[in-house]
Amino acid sequence: MENTTDKRERVILAGVHRDLRDALQDTTRESIKELSELVETAGGEVVGEMIQNKADLEAGTYMGEGKLEELKEAVISLSADTVVFDDELSPVQLRNITDMLGVKVLDRSMLILDIFAMRAKSGEGKLQVELAQLKYRLPRLRGFGAEMSRTGAGIGTRGPGETRLETDRRHIQRRINALEEEIEELKKHRDLLRSRRKKDGVITAALVGYTNAGKSTLLNTLTDANVFAEDKLFATLDPTSRAITLDDNRQIIVIDTVGFIRKLPHHLIEAFKSTLEEAALADVLLHVIDASNPEADNQVKVVEQVLEEIGAGEKPVVAVFNKCDLTMGKAAASPRANKSVYISARYGKQIDTLIDAIAKTAPSRKRRVKVCIPYSEGSLVNLLHDTQKVDSESYGEKGTVMELRVDAETYVKIKKYLV
Repeated sequence: MENTTDKRERVILAGVHRDLRDALQDTTRESIKELSELVETAGGEVVGEMIQNKADLEAGTYMGEGKLEELKEAVISLSADTVVFDDELSPVQLRNITDMLGVKVLDRSMLILDIFAMRAKSGEGKLQVELAQLKYRLPRLRGFGAEMSRTGAGIGTRGPGETRLETDRRHIQRRINALEEEIEELKKHRDLLRSRRKKDGVITAALVGYTNAGKSTLLNTLTDANVFAEDKLFATLDPTSRAITLDDNRQIIVIDTVGFIRKLPHHLIEAFKSTLEEAALADVLLHVIDASNPEADNQVKVVEQVLEEIGAGEKPVVAVFNKCDLTMGKAAASPRANKSVYISARYGKQIDTLIDAIAKTAPSRKRRVKVCIPYSEGSLVNLLHDTQKVDSESYGEKGTVMELRVDAETYVKIKKYLV
């Protein structure tokens, strides 16, 4: 009898603590703990950690060569299969470290992308993850060494697959170009849906926050969405939208987005693009914060940095402090927000308070008006057709007569033409 049970990969974590002013970009006990959770999410088992205190990174080897020798001894003594580094490795660093250690070497970005590949369910999500992986791995093909010479399984091998990555760079580049074209077509479709929503006066609220803060659980509680929710990092990747109706009969589309995480390189933000666009274009943001997490302050900073980067820094925000049943009286930090509420999404506590805060922060409903736009203002008529819901249109002696529903900003522009 042979035991065919899958063996979990034994992983050693490694990083360099540089004592940076911005602790969120440095290797710290908190970032290593988070890296360990990422490994667990990917299906590995952490068997050791090694942090070097060093002011600067080595250009060719990331860590000092002496520390890498120690790491090699640890790999042998702990029978490790994989070493995961807390920072993004350059192609040269990846190649040199792999040659020296003789085992699979990954960095934080590769690990996150691997989890993305595991979590993506929709066709678009899978396309975006494959594109991000191919773009990331293309300049690093030589660095993967022996790992790229055979097909296999385990952390870092999901998604496009090793067999595809063995082929020449031109083939990979052609695949990248084809994926970009396909994703661009999907983006046009999403833009059309958003435009229709806006014209119909539908208000959108995007759930944003650090990974594992409870966004999917909150969406389920608000809307009975039955979205997969688990106490793991990046439990959901694909955007999900559901409608709720406020007491004043305004309908709001609540959109779940992927969680953020520290030390997130720009090319990984590209992989988030389909969900981050929802945040950038939403009418209001629901910033979900794990109030029970001792790192809540830093997690809030990470989310706000990413929101600034994607152009959503000025959106109206409701700060939703979740998991308050676990805080035991601890005070959570208050981010930039129009309103703050304290809830437990898991147990449905204070959800009515949250809905009231959303109602007060979200834009007001569109109002029905009848206007007569002079024929000399043809560009205004075109603008109204593009951005507002036009119910009827006719042509009178003095101009174009339109019955339509407009938002507050547009109402100010056309008030002088009201019939």
